[in-house]
Amino acid sequence: MENPVFVDDSDGKNNDIRKRIKEFPEDEKDGTTKPTTVKLKKQVGLISGTSFIVGTVIGSGIFISPKGVLEETGSVALSLIVWAGAGLLALMGSLCYAELGTLIRKSGGEYQYIKQAYGNIPAFLYAWTSVIVIRTSSMAIICLTFGEYVATFFPYCGSPELPTKLVAALAILTLAIINCIDTRLATQVQVFFTIAKLVALLIISVGGVVRMAQGNIKELQRGFEGTTNSPSTIALAFYDALWSYDGWNNLNYLTEEMKNPKKNLPRANVFGILLVTFIYLLTNVSYLTAMTSAELLASNAVAVTWGDRILGGAAILMPLSVLFSTFGAANGTLFSGGRVVYVAGRDGMLPELLSYVNCKRSTPVPSIIFTTIISIAMVIPGNLSELIDFFSFTAWIFYGVTVSTLIVCRYTMKDVERPFKVALPIPILFVLMSIYLVIGPIIQSPQIEFLYAFLFIVGGLIFYIPLVHFKLTIPLSSWGKYVLKVGLLPDVY
Repeated sequence: MENPVFVDDSDGKNNDIRKRIKEFPEDEKDGTTKPTTVKLKKQVGLISGTSFIVGTVIGSGIFISPKGVLEETGSVALSLIVWAGAGLLALMGSLCYAELGTLIRKSGGEYQYIKQAYGNIPAFLYAWTSVIVIRTSSMAIICLTFGEYVATFFPYCGSPELPTKLVAALAILTLAIINCIDTRLATQVQVFFTIAKLVALLIISVGGVVRMAQGNIKELQRGFEGTTNSPSTIALAFYDALWSYDGWNNLNYLTEEMKNPKKNLPRANVFGILLVTFIYLLTNVSYLTAMTSAELLASNAVAVTWGDRILGGAAILMPLSVLFSTFGAANGTLFSGGRVVYVAGRDGMLPELLSYVNCKRSTPVPSIIFTTIISIAMVIPGNLSELIDFFSFTAWIFYGVTVSTLIVCRYTMKDVERPFKVALPIPILFVLMSIYLVIGPIIQSPQIEFLYAFLFIVGGLIFYIPLVHFKLTIPLSSWGKYVLKVGLLPDVY
């Protein structure tokens, strides 16, 4: 990967810029000065890593998905089994990712693992899909939910979409500023909102235990009454539940920024997912102690309905909790999503500018800005249900492909040290479940969106062939001066 052309400093006019970059080591051969590279700092430990997992996973899902899971499964008991099963699947995935992350210790998550096992083309297709669809649609979904709950504080005539979308866009811009300023600030924001949302869910969980102790278990006693017998419908229920668990893989995007990733990566993954699964089960039980299945299905904001029933005058805590939860989840999604763009740019799969790091703040500013722009574009026409389906279908294609790389690497990298290793049946079962989750909804409810998603993935080849394979590039000299002035330098791993 070639470095960009920087400003000629032979006349000494740019000394102030050189001071900002701090050091330009001399080339031993010709004595000329060359800009140093800038690395992302290791600032993520076990606590902040676990907070990152929990804070990213617990977002809008637990406040909107219980309705969809119950509707698809048809019964209380099966809905709880789906929630537990989704947690188990997320745990299996996080264990597989922990081995991959400690084996291939580079930021970028799925991109790096697919590249190692299958080569540049599949890795590019993942980066292309992640940049344009997966991460950005996830940001849009979370921030649209944030906007909808903000709108509950301000009654309008009818249900206009514009205020919700403006709030969602403003939330994305705010998070972009935070993540561009400082990595440590972004992790501190993550820890704060993680604690806030855990307190809120603890209130719901304790309220459910109290309600059960008071004998409000009639709805839970219905068991499997009304259970669906369609495997494809159950797959759709898993989509809703797994959306609530999405983010279980996000810590692998920050491997280069973790302290002692060999130990902290698997520990944070396991602790985070187990904690989330326990909280989700208690929260769903609590919902069903405060309302009937019919009332839950009729509610547009399950947590708000629960708060009105149980907390009385303190019910305002619930919409506030959702705001905290979604804001924290969006922060984690942007934090990790920007790293995919950054690593792909560093490897030449995307424009090199996207791999640049701010030399004063050690943050990947261009990749964060790029992700922000596309996320806001997703908000404009955004429909929550369509976005979730589109996201889930494309995401689980690549989750399955990524875990399959673990099986491949067992043979292609069998002599490489593995600080953490999972039993081989776990990745095999995960891949089979991923195939089921991709094929099941197509059989049950064929939608043109699924075809669009597939065509979009394959369509990435249109850009790969000229820009990556044949290396057609735009000369960098025209904007080299500008890049230097804003304090950005290329990062080379």
